[in-house]
Amino acid sequence: MTNDQTEDRIVAHDVRKAFGELEVLKGVSFSVPRGSATTVIGPSGSGKTTLLRALNALDGPDSGVIRVGETEIDFSTPVAKDELRRYRAQSGFVFQSHNLFPHKTVLQNITEGPLVAQRRPRDEVEAEAVELLGQVGLADKRDQYPFQLSGGQQQRVGIARALALRPKVVLFDEPTSALDPEL
Repeated sequence: MTNDQTEDRIVAHDVRKAFGELEVLKGVSFSVPRGSATTVIGPSGSGKTTLLRALNALDGPDSGVIRVGETEIDFSTPVAKDELRRYRAQSGFVFQSHNLFPHKTVLQNITEGPLVAQRRPRDEVEAEAVELLGQVGLADKRDQYPFQLSGGQQQRVGIARALALRPKVVLFDEPTSALDPEL
């Protein structure tokens, strides 16, 4: 890929992913310009979630080149753990089922990533988490557990958790699964 695409936040070239004999991603190539919102639409089972998981390297592609933010990886060759960690730090992911830790409070769910993965100072991370909770309308829920929240509230915690990592891009899997009109 060339450097003339520096305004693009995501660039994917010939991304492939198979599960056994089933090739789900068949040479997918695209770019997402900075500041834009892009939607992948297709029927159930068409590979939308697989594509998002490949972009975030949660389930890395079998081959292809992907750049997220300033970090590019060629998945055709083995990827070092440090390189993968830097790559993943460029994106946040809001999961369809929200994937909140059930044994942690809302505040703890949001602060876990910045504290553990980024090793940021607790006071800074907690202050930012409280601010993010205010932005998603959940400041009063900081000490509650996921089971005490509605699906839409859990989704908003997931959004705050993704944003707490200060990513270059945020990936949403099925963002309307718990659509909350308060956002």
